[in-house]
Amino acid sequence: MSDTNSPSSQRRSAPLAGAPVVRRGGQWWLVTGAGSILATNPVFTGELDRFAVAMAAADREVALLRDKQAATRKKRKGKRR
Repeated sequence: MSDTNSPSSQRRSAPLAGAPVVRRGGQWWLVTGAGSILATNPVFTGELDRFAVAMAAADREVALLRDKQAATRKKRKGKRR
């Protein structure tokens, strides 16, 4: 299952939202303890692409919310003095 082109022979990417898939070099790989398999089904990989975009957007929004909350707490703390 593993060869020199598989993600197991290279630096590992982080799994997509804890799922056993990684994107490397523009390709999706299914990763298990036994090895890696290139995902080639365009419908499946298209869904993975859409999910990855949605997760990235959600991560950005969460980061913005955390920044706003931290700024609000800092502002409130400054007013108490």
